[in-house]
Amino acid sequence: MKIALMDSGIGLLAATAAVRRLRPDADLVLSLDPDGMPWGPRTAEDLTARAVAVAEAAAEHRPDALIVGCNTATVHALPTLRALLEPALPVIGTVPAIKPAAAGGGHVAIWATPATTGSPYQRGLIRDFAAGVPVTEVPCWGLAEAVEHADEAAIDAAVAAAAELTPNDVTTVVLGCTHYELVAERIRVAVQRPGRPPLALHGSAGAVAAQALRRIGADARPEAASRGEVTVLLSGREGALPAPALAYAEGRLLTSDVPAPVADPR
Repeated sequence: MKIALMDSGIGLLAATAAVRRLRPDADLVLSLDPDGMPWGPRTAEDLTARAVAVAEAAAEHRPDALIVGCNTATVHALPTLRALLEPALPVIGTVPAIKPAAAGGGHVAIWATPATTGSPYQRGLIRDFAAGVPVTEVPCWGLAEAVEHADEAAIDAAVAAAAELTPNDVTTVVLGCTHYELVAERIRVAVQRPGRPPLALHGSAGAVAAQALRRIGADARPEAASRGEVTVLLSGREGALPAPALAYAEGRLLTSDVPAPVADPR
């Protein structure tokens, strides 16, 4: 079995780790776009073109499924990617976990990038899956960029700023950007209020990984003893995981499977 994942940067690590835990024996293809990142500020047309190039680079390795490990790329490029690659290659998008978060009935905060916060896409998800539940949209200025570069001071500052915008009575936080899942516990500590019930965090990685297996009719086998190979593509070129990936447990999970990061010779 071979599963490909794509993103502009290391936000795909959360879903990659989830796939690795469900199927340690699966080969993985990680297709990143360092030449074109970040995707967030790009126009929808430009972002879609970058996403198609990254997806096609992954598809050349003949995976059984492709996970779009990026919320923004899912919003803008998923229909194009599916039209291009399916049914031969199932394409699984990443959607904020608003539906399961709202099922708890408490006040929900959705942490997302400023571009996604208040967008018709996110407002549509709230309307469809969180009707009747109090929801606060929280723009997280600079958090994805700080996580991408493993900038500890910038992560702390961005998390603290977003926590200040999060109401005290929030019971659940939706991590509406895949990068945020890499610092989930730091977000939990920042938002948890003294004397309040334990905060619930909802990311998408586990559900996306499980959906990828369902789409190809495969079972989870976390007990599998063998380790699948990992191939890293950097804007189509074979390479190594970016050094900041190793700052996170999800990246270190793969360190025995991929070459050590090296400096770009250019």
